[in-house]
Amino acid sequence: MVDLATRRVPSIPAAPWLEAAPPALRMAFYGGAAARAAAQRVWGPEFSEAACRAHAQSTRATLWLGPDEYLLLDFGGGHPPAGVPGGAPPPALSMLEHALADIPHALVDISHRQFAFEVNGPHAATILNGACPLDLDPAAFPIGMCTRTVLSKADIVLWRTQESAFHLEVWRSFAGYVGGVLAEIAREFYPRP
Repeated sequence: MVDLATRRVPSIPAAPWLEAAPPALRMAFYGGAAARAAAQRVWGPEFSEAACRAHAQSTRATLWLGPDEYLLLDFGGGHPPAGVPGGAPPPALSMLEHALADIPHALVDISHRQFAFEVNGPHAATILNGACPLDLDPAAFPIGMCTRTVLSKADIVLWRTQESAFHLEVWRSFAGYVGGVLAEIAREFYPRP
C-alpha cells in the first residue's frame, strides 16, 4: 500500500488580490459520452461538450481539458484533510466509482498533487498576462472559459470564474514559485509598504 507524504498547504504572500483557494477534492476524469452521462447524474455540474468550458454547481465544478478529459473539483469538504494519508475514499469519489462501475473510464484522485489560487480585482487579467501568454480580454477569454496553459515556467489550469476573477490550479510543488511570480508582477499595481 502506498502512503501519501504529509502535505502542507503552501504559503503564499498575503495580498488583497491573491488568496489560496480552500482545500478541495480534485479528480482527473477520462471518459466517453456514456461515462460522462453516468457521472453527471451523481456529480452534478454538466460535462461540457464545448472545448475549454467549465460548469459549476454549488461547491462542484467540471472543467473541460481535452476531448474526453475533465478536471473535477469539489470544494464542499468531501476530501481528506491535508496531511492525512490513506483512510476511506471521499464520498464523492466513491459515488462516482459506483456510478461508473460497468462503463469504460478513468478516474484518479489528484487532490494531493494540486493547489489552487484565486486571483481577483480590477488588475487580475493584467497581472496574469505578465507571465501568461493567453489573451485574457473578456471577448477572447470569457467567464466560464478554462484551459491548460503556462504561467512563466509552470503548467497551470486557468479558469475565469468572474469578470475580474480567475481560478488557477497548479502542482503543489510550483505553488510558491507561481505565488512569487504573481506577487512580483503585481508590485506595479499594489506596491509593498
